[in-house]
Amino acid sequence: MNKRITFLLAFFALIFICHASAQQEKVDLQVITRIKDEAFNRSKVMDYLFNLTDVIGPRLTGSAGLKNSQDWAIRQLNELGAVNAGAEAWGTFGKGWEIQKSYVAMTKPYYQALSATPKAWTPGTGGLVTAPVVVVKIEAEEDFDKYKGKLEGKIVVIDANTEIKPGTKPEFRRYTDEELHKLYLSDKVFSEEGGAAFDRAKYRAASRIRQKRNDFLMEEKAVAVISTRGNSMGTYYTSNGASYATSAKTSLPELEMSAEHVARLVRFSAADKAMELELDIKTSFNLKDTIQYNVVAEIPGTDKNLKNEVVMIGAHLDSWHAATGATDNAAGCAVMMEVMRIIKVLNLSPKRTIRIALWSGEEQGILGSKGYVKNHFADPETMTLKPEHKLLSAYYNLDNGGGKIRGIYLQGNDALRPIFESWLVPFYDMGATTVTARNTGGTDHLPFEEVGLPGFQFIQDEMDYDNKTHHTNMDTYDRIQKADLMQCSAVIATFVYHTAMRDEMLTRKVLPRPKGEKK
Repeated sequence: MNKRITFLLAFFALIFICHASAQQEKVDLQVITRIKDEAFNRSKVMDYLFNLTDVIGPRLTGSAGLKNSQDWAIRQLNELGAVNAGAEAWGTFGKGWEIQKSYVAMTKPYYQALSATPKAWTPGTGGLVTAPVVVVKIEAEEDFDKYKGKLEGKIVVIDANTEIKPGTKPEFRRYTDEELHKLYLSDKVFSEEGGAAFDRAKYRAASRIRQKRNDFLMEEKAVAVISTRGNSMGTYYTSNGASYATSAKTSLPELEMSAEHVARLVRFSAADKAMELELDIKTSFNLKDTIQYNVVAEIPGTDKNLKNEVVMIGAHLDSWHAATGATDNAAGCAVMMEVMRIIKVLNLSPKRTIRIALWSGEEQGILGSKGYVKNHFADPETMTLKPEHKLLSAYYNLDNGGGKIRGIYLQGNDALRPIFESWLVPFYDMGATTVTARNTGGTDHLPFEEVGLPGFQFIQDEMDYDNKTHHTNMDTYDRIQKADLMQCSAVIATFVYHTAMRDEMLTRKVLPRPKGEKK
């Protein structure tokens, strides 16, 4: 029997199992039909996305853009009839920061504008500066001495061994049936094909060198720093170049530039060609309010015995600053707001309260959701449970780009497999078929998991998220597929409604031990 036939037999066996599961869990197909009709025929999801991206723009934590998006989201949630809509403080963050002007050009050996963005929390240049370029390569302790006394008044370009290779794989892709089947079968099978393991020791060593290099360049009185983390075709990553802490020491102006432009400067240096750049960077810091906030709102439950129990949905509202944060993560926020709209406009009257949270600080370490969980449910360090802990049935998160939903990660909670499979059956024709026991990380469901609450992230098609939009200057409205967000809205509205209507809350895993407990 060939592999293709084996795969098809296994896939159809999965469908049979899921249909059998549907007979055990109550599924309201009439409501699902209404949800689909509203999600696909009267959707507002792209309107929400347009306002969060094109109209409001970048939403770095602590910036005016984030504050504007929070104010806008609260107004929208109030207009659709949610209650208790507002900004809720989660804790102290640090300095706000934003770009007010960014101009970079090569002026020698000839003039050409270059593509680059200032790194977050780095200062400006104090006006237009023109300076010669020096390319440096510092990867080990012994590399520092060769540049001592040679960098004052220079713009330093970091040579990071960036080799630009032609693409050999499609930039835009969806999960294949076989990949989803592997994801369903076993976390081991899937992860073995995922690439090299993360070398933590090597990462720490590189971080130490990078920090020492930054201090060295300051001491040597360089003018500014230019770096790149790769990618190609004008796409480049962006991140922070300094700490957002109010006590952080001063850094140099630093920009991340497209790999092609950095590679040209490196080649010029290797050929001993004189280079000169001009920069005019203006950034601003905000120390007036070091507290940061999440947006929260609710649709109240209607059952006298269950209305105090809660089903939560969420996505992070903050973004990086080189683009408008469409796939990361205005798409998730737009979908979750659309879920609230669908439930309200259909007058579904959930038994449990449905609460939306639009997080901030996710890009700096999942800070907004961590603060919320600590304030409302439990501190993972002590695992002392607060009264609200027993009232949360589930938290559903969306933060893997703009692709349609192909299933959901159970986070090891196998007791929920038949329930989730039954809720997905009406979406098989839309490609949502997979419930995997596998864990997934890196986003706002994790703080819920850390204190023993059911927190879930959906499986989404990758599209061009990892190679073109995630944390890059190309994360814009144009990368979103409208039909995919409508499908996400319908799937999540179905999960949320059925969770809110069940006789019992969703089953939990064993409560984790306190992180601060001595081993």
